[in-house]
Amino acid sequence: MDPHDEAVSLLASQVKQFYDRKSPFRIYHGSTNSTRQYLYLPDNMIDTSKLSNVLHIDTQNKVALVEPNVPMDKLVEATMPHRLVPPVVMEFPGITVGGGFAGTSGESSSFRHGFFERTVNSIEIILADGKIIKASASENSDIFYGAASSFGTLGVTTLLEIQLIDAKSYVELTYYPVSSIQVAVEKIEQATADSSTDYLDGIFFAKDRGVICIGRLKDSVDDGIRIQRFTRATDPWFYLHAKKLIGKSSSPVTEAIPLVDYLFRYDRGGFWVGAYAFQYFITPFNRITRWALDSYLHTRVMYHALHKSGLAKSYIVQDVAIPYEGAAEFLEYLDEVFGHYPIWLCPLHRSGKSEPTPRGLTALRPDPNAPTMLLNFGVWGPGPTKRQAFVRINRKLEHKVHELKGQKCLYAHAYYTEDEFWAIYDKNEYDLLRQKCNATYLPSIYDKVKVDVEAEERATKASWVSWTSATLWNIWPLGGIYGALHASFRREYLKGRQPKCGLLITLCQNQG
Repeated sequence: MDPHDEAVSLLASQVKQFYDRKSPFRIYHGSTNSTRQYLYLPDNMIDTSKLSNVLHIDTQNKVALVEPNVPMDKLVEATMPHRLVPPVVMEFPGITVGGGFAGTSGESSSFRHGFFERTVNSIEIILADGKIIKASASENSDIFYGAASSFGTLGVTTLLEIQLIDAKSYVELTYYPVSSIQVAVEKIEQATADSSTDYLDGIFFAKDRGVICIGRLKDSVDDGIRIQRFTRATDPWFYLHAKKLIGKSSSPVTEAIPLVDYLFRYDRGGFWVGAYAFQYFITPFNRITRWALDSYLHTRVMYHALHKSGLAKSYIVQDVAIPYEGAAEFLEYLDEVFGHYPIWLCPLHRSGKSEPTPRGLTALRPDPNAPTMLLNFGVWGPGPTKRQAFVRINRKLEHKVHELKGQKCLYAHAYYTEDEFWAIYDKNEYDLLRQKCNATYLPSIYDKVKVDVEAEERATKASWVSWTSATLWNIWPLGGIYGALHASFRREYLKGRQPKCGLLITLCQNQG
């Protein structure tokens, strides 16, 4: 028995023990890119953290056989020497293959390829009764589609076959200044219709000032186009660089970005939420301080600090997808209610190339009139400091998304009531699949994604110790200091990796 099969067999026996006791478990991956509170309780955990290997790259069929805890940087590191790359690469290098499949991930190539899960050909999964099966579009297809975006509520995914596409050395990226969301949507539709467009996203810095970034894979750099990098400590943060470019010129600007730098261009600073850490600690925000603190400003470290500090309870971190026709109304709403910029835009194809119709939980309830394309808004910034007001603004955001016939990514805080949640998602189909997988004893997806405000309040009031702890934690800057210190000295949470960008770039350039 090879090491993978041996590890999966052991996990399956552990799952079977939980099933026999009808004792629910959760899956421990060793890290998380969710903003929900995550507790490691070894007595009710299945530990899959060691399933973190790229087992095989098939260059002829352009697929990779990958264990679920392989992070994006390790996957790209394995495929690039073969001049291949996954069609959808999550822009934070620590996001794992299994996390992208189970939790819904859409990125700047998703206008073409759909969510990350659409690029998965097949999976190996331990069902909730301990049985190990293979699932794909032609084998156990209901489980294959249902496991996507199910947050591990059907079983434990242990292996995935992922599609690959040809890689090139650079992304030739053109920055188009836009003056309104209507102009932005027009530019997005034009770029989507152009078959040469490989990557597409945008940023709004104010209601009337934004940029649409259109990327094309290239093996060489044309005369007059400068090369720009984003992964080194001395490089600019991507959003600041884009803002500076469109501030200097009202005309489009084109640069060549090494492919790995492009794929992980938002890692340093976590898009722009890292800037809020400077505000929190009353620290100057400039090139020198960003360089000096660079090791703390990559997303692996930032997620660690966010969880340990408890500050996730006071920052709005939501990704929501809106039909194009509702984009202007939604940006107007965000401008009035949320009030923070930048805001990320990312067009999403709901099904992608491999599957003509959406399937699984991300498909929501069947709707023949549902649009093919949605526009994701990344809404990330400080919320109200009072807990009730914070919950209220998140609830209003959820209602507005529902009103505009959009959908919300569930990696973040969800404040739906159970009735509201199952008015959006197809509970009957989900429950039938859970019964088939013998998974009804596990937490449901609603159980896993909801924020239980009433339980929080009960826990705080349970004793004077709990109340005192919660009160002290909200005193600035105690929580932030604890989170920063924990991220500094307890590195094991991070599974710290740095993509070997220089090596990969050199390999691609030499072969280009």
